[in-house]
Amino acid sequence: MSSRSSRSPRSSRSPRSSRSSRSTIWRALLALAVVALSLWITLTTPPRLGLDLRGGTRIVLQTEDGPTVRADAASTDRALEVLRKRVDGLGVAEPSLARSGERRIVVELPGLRDPRQAAEVIGRTAQLTFHAVTGEAREPAGPDANAGSGGRSGASRVLADPDASGRFLTLAAPALTGDGVKSADAVLDTASGRGWTVDLVFRDGAAGTWAGLTGDAACAAPGDPARRVAIVLDDRVVSAPAMQTGVPCGSGIGGGSAQITGGFSAQDARDLAALVQGGALPVPVTTIEQSTVGPTLGAEAIRASAWAALIGLACTGIFVMAVYRLLGVLATAALLLYGLISYAAVVALGATLTLPGLAGFVLAIGIAVDANVLVFERAREEHAALGRAANGRDLRRPLTTAFGKVWSAVADSHVTTLLAAGLLFVFATGPVKGFGVTLAIGVLTSLLTAMVVTRLLADLVLRLPAVRRRPEVTGMAGLGRLRTRLTRRVPRLMAHRRRWLLACAGLLLAALAGIGVRGLEFGVEFTGGRVVQYAAERPVDADAARAAITTAGFPDAVVQTTGDGDVSVRVRESGDGEQREIREALTGVAGPVEVERDDLIGPSLGGELRTHALLALGLAVAAQLLYLTVRFRWTYATAAVAAMTQDVLLVVGLFAWLGKPVDSVFLAALLTVVGYSVNDSVVVLDRLRELRRRGGGVPLADLADRAVAQTLPRTVNTGMGALFVLVALAVLGGDSLTDFSVALLAGVVLGMASTVFTAMPLAVVLESGDPAAGAPSGGGSDRPRRAAGARGPDRSGAVV
Repeated sequence: MSSRSSRSPRSSRSPRSSRSSRSTIWRALLALAVVALSLWITLTTPPRLGLDLRGGTRIVLQTEDGPTVRADAASTDRALEVLRKRVDGLGVAEPSLARSGERRIVVELPGLRDPRQAAEVIGRTAQLTFHAVTGEAREPAGPDANAGSGGRSGASRVLADPDASGRFLTLAAPALTGDGVKSADAVLDTASGRGWTVDLVFRDGAAGTWAGLTGDAACAAPGDPARRVAIVLDDRVVSAPAMQTGVPCGSGIGGGSAQITGGFSAQDARDLAALVQGGALPVPVTTIEQSTVGPTLGAEAIRASAWAALIGLACTGIFVMAVYRLLGVLATAALLLYGLISYAAVVALGATLTLPGLAGFVLAIGIAVDANVLVFERAREEHAALGRAANGRDLRRPLTTAFGKVWSAVADSHVTTLLAAGLLFVFATGPVKGFGVTLAIGVLTSLLTAMVVTRLLADLVLRLPAVRRRPEVTGMAGLGRLRTRLTRRVPRLMAHRRRWLLACAGLLLAALAGIGVRGLEFGVEFTGGRVVQYAAERPVDADAARAAITTAGFPDAVVQTTGDGDVSVRVRESGDGEQREIREALTGVAGPVEVERDDLIGPSLGGELRTHALLALGLAVAAQLLYLTVRFRWTYATAAVAAMTQDVLLVVGLFAWLGKPVDSVFLAALLTVVGYSVNDSVVVLDRLRELRRRGGGVPLADLADRAVAQTLPRTVNTGMGALFVLVALAVLGGDSLTDFSVALLAGVVLGMASTVFTAMPLAVVLESGDPAAGAPSGGGSDRPRRAAGARGPDRSGAVV
């Protein structure tokens, strides 16, 4: 007896304690490594700020008539899209490109260090061709031989070969053009010692042509110039490699790939890859103006936004600490580390920070708070369930159980958001792509901080004897006032589910009426407008000029100052009367001003961006619907996506009724609403699935009521955390962020309401009409079952 008693503690607790200690050590090492790396990156690497936050270079290009194509509005629009691809290839994220008049293109590049290089690269024609080499010549042919031969059947020409030998080559007609290139990447070839090269991948049809071209060249004898294939860019041979002896005659190089060599530097290789990837310009372009511009938001707006974010986050931290006490302190510390890690990740990846990109962080902050709140609310439930047991004072056990039980909801909410972020990054362009990047980084970072950092800190603190003696300081000892009230009397919301759905349908009809009757006021980024550049007698402060123009009745005007003191004002297409009002407003803050240029300008967010954004959104919704169907049931997935669609339409309808402009800032806010709404619905549906697994023969409507009651404290607390940040932005962020904050405030409130009054009632209605209701589905069955000896609801309101 005594022997067993002396050995029992070691044999029963040692293995578990050892595993727990090892797990804690590994989590601690991972967290320390990530934090240390993030701190080093933050201190050593400056961020890349977008044009709206930092300013950059403004280049005005003009299209010229080509040999076969006239420079008009249509060809200029095609050239603009090619330039957009080239700029993306240069690594300049989120540029602004717009057509001005019929033949001009305005390119604004945020924070570019060498604008002259950019102007030279994006302005090249970039006609890429691939030729068989027919022989050598002692000197290049005259200009007549070089001109007009590109693409003529049976023509040949003599070009200077820029290799070390300086030989001149006679080339056959082009066998392949740059249109056949699928991708081009700058690669450092360390294996063969060729240095920087440009690796090409051909499209399916062009791959066969390339194999035939290289196969014919391989049939020539070694040393014969015909054994070479010339790669020509804008009538200059950039590479003319000879076929290696291993290339078989007649079959050529398969795989649909090629490599351009030529002693490139790293920058030269990247520039050439950008040119090839972007494609050839349909018409030549010339640079007619180049200048440096200031940020579109202005220094004062940026400072106000930063203060608003800090104040909002501070209020969020205070609120979380007041509700969850010691656990709230740990969550706030994890939230600060979240900010450090996510910022470092953005800087390390070279992503550009713009206002739409920062919107992704706003959503990710809400998700980071939400993951912690989910764990803490579940820990309260588990502690209450253990309170009657002898080990009810063990604080680590309910928290560990909570982390395990909320993992499903946390994973599902994060994956659905990551699906949207990934698809936006792959298929969208411009500011929408930037939103996808920062959102993905923020979501992954929130998962790390909530499930690793918060758990690590909590595990270490709850080991302290002083904390174990005072469980009330942890925030787990009580269920909270709202949870206690809901446990005593669960609201019977689902009994009136059809009434809620009819009310939501009425709101939706009102929103659609606003869109149909009032219409959407698209901003100048979507519609184009008028750009007037003024020359002032004295230096002009961008914030003062923006405030004066806003007071004059043009709140959506885009105001920029150039390096030499000029002021550029972009508004919707307006008449001379409106322009006189703008001029008088500028005169009040800058003295007499003169008009230097007055142009009509096309949309900077053109048709391609709108098409890609809609495509990305459609695919994101479809991917979320498919994922939720696999993880839950098709009825749950349909309910969640329907609630999200309703939230988006309500926000759009609200802006239609208020007459507020729809621009890139509003687009970012709308994307934030999409992610927040789905995330909120997933959490509540996950709890419903859990309750159905426990079964007990309880009607589905009652289980839905309990799921709402048990997750409502989490919904309110998470929403409050987001509302603090948004209210601070609305009050302190200035005019440029007011509409952004209004859209997000509406989205957060609607997202919380739609989960309760749309997603859950619709799920119950669909389940009631589904003959397969209760059958197993992917991701685990949520079929109700009656357990032996099943009891009613426990103190937490759950069915056990």
